[in-house]
Amino acid sequence: MVKVTCGRVGFFTALSHTDGSTRCTMSRQGVPWMRSPAPWPPAAVRVAECRLRCRACVAVTASPHEFHKADRGVPMTVLSTRFDTGSEQFGLDRRAMLDALEPLESLADRVLDAGGDKAVERHRSRGKLLARERVDLLLDEDAPFLELSCYAGAHDPAEQPGGRLITGIGPVSGVECMIIANQSTVKGGSLNPDAVAKQLRALDIAERNRLPVITLVESGGADLPRQADIFVPGGRTFRELTRLTAAGIPTISLVFGSSTAGGAYLPGMSQYTVLVKQAASVYLGGPPLVKMAINEDIDDESLGGAEMHARVSGLADYLAEDERDALRLGRQIVSDLQWTKAGPGPSLPADPPVHDPDDLLACAAADAKRPVEVREILARVLDGSRFDEFKPLYGTQLVTGWGSIAGYPIGILANNGILFSDEANKGAHFIQLANARDIPLVFVQNITGFMVGSAAERGGIIKDGAKLINAVSNSTVPHLTLMIGASYGAGNYAMSGRAYDPRFVFTWPNHRIAVMGGAQLGGVMSIIRKSAAQRSGAAFSDTDDARVRREIEDMIDSQSGAIYATGRVWDDGVIDPRDTRAVLGLALSATHSAPVTGTSRFATFRL
Repeated sequence: MVKVTCGRVGFFTALSHTDGSTRCTMSRQGVPWMRSPAPWPPAAVRVAECRLRCRACVAVTASPHEFHKADRGVPMTVLSTRFDTGSEQFGLDRRAMLDALEPLESLADRVLDAGGDKAVERHRSRGKLLARERVDLLLDEDAPFLELSCYAGAHDPAEQPGGRLITGIGPVSGVECMIIANQSTVKGGSLNPDAVAKQLRALDIAERNRLPVITLVESGGADLPRQADIFVPGGRTFRELTRLTAAGIPTISLVFGSSTAGGAYLPGMSQYTVLVKQAASVYLGGPPLVKMAINEDIDDESLGGAEMHARVSGLADYLAEDERDALRLGRQIVSDLQWTKAGPGPSLPADPPVHDPDDLLACAAADAKRPVEVREILARVLDGSRFDEFKPLYGTQLVTGWGSIAGYPIGILANNGILFSDEANKGAHFIQLANARDIPLVFVQNITGFMVGSAAERGGIIKDGAKLINAVSNSTVPHLTLMIGASYGAGNYAMSGRAYDPRFVFTWPNHRIAVMGGAQLGGVMSIIRKSAAQRSGAAFSDTDDARVRREIEDMIDSQSGAIYATGRVWDDGVIDPRDTRAVLGLALSATHSAPVTGTSRFATFRL
């Protein structure tokens, strides 16, 4: 049996085969789609068998007084650190992050379970490869695979996490592709609401980043008991496929088994379709439905088998002898596309950070109320820890500046506290500059919102906050969002939250997302209830109020955590902090498959 090992909590995968060989999808060496001037060290991406490493870490703060001579002779600040790795606080923060990672480790085991031993054994008895094996054989050897929405459905205890699909980005014949693979060992690969959300997100990422789409099809179609939840959004899948091809983005379907009803439109709407002989079957209605509807007796192969579609209907462009042949044909199709990136390649040295990325375990405070120095995080993520800060003395609770990851220049907006008017104006200005220079933006969120109170209102916080949201909304350079802590209210919007269509959203396991924190919401509702009781003359019970507040806090806490959010596909995955640089590097590479162009067109800024 093939043993599947995965990088931290599911994002990077490696397959260990029965012959002892290993194809590690983590290696940076010789990967054609990460053409950085210097090879990215293997230490930047590490393989773990769903185990969390507990190596020693260091803490961080920034002293921007060391300089690096870049190739063009321009001095650039190298961030230094003030973390005391021997301090009690450092140990507490590190332990808190490791504790937050533990639930993801068990979730990863469930994702890799692939429906359980019985389902896997039954699948293998039919001579079939597992979905992850198909993905592995499709990818270039020793190439990275950035798995997306790995824990879709994790918010629902009744569902197996993973959304019955594998989606992710990896190189096929040297071309970064979006890969979508049905997991037929999980309830026949049928599509439930989580699967639909995950598939639509993958297609959206492919369209906006100009990534060819390869779908590995083996699905029983819609999960019929959930039809009320999937019928309307599920129809968008076919619309998005046609939009991709209309935009000139190739779509390829490799059909390994059943593709029924709505699922039949996947190969039907793809530009290239490969069907596996004596295994693939594609039809709108299977033999039972045909019998019921028109009283025709017919078998699978005659109704919608691979040979029929290759010889009669013309649906199949290629007839594969077996699964491996189908994967070979898929790779050949991609090779024949002669597909090239439309965006610029890496242009800066991609040397590793000066400071140990393992320190990132202690870069988020165990107490969410304690501020985090975000420069300490940047020092462990950016190439060479180099950061050219913009307006360092103004609006100091929003850190802005220029750096690079994997050789790709980026602009950074990172929260160092709550947003005031100065921070909002600074952020809007910086976003305009990044658009003028055609440079992608990385937003690092740890934000409880905008400042409130009479001083803030008189100071223009509404119009200034609107400037920042205006700039975020109309910016056309790629946005990548990383949530490292709180992400509350309008602060989420202003820092390019999911509603603002960033190209990618990744989160740390400690992050929380909601309109506001549970304690704050419970307190607000308590004040409102008490005021209403006073106005009406009704009795007000402190005991009942405390109970209601606890219920509200518990509800918000359960619905704002990282696992709940990623289960709802509100982000593209929860990552181990130590893998932040690797994940952002892979995502940046994908964004440069499309042109990177800014805009000078923004809505009215109130002055």
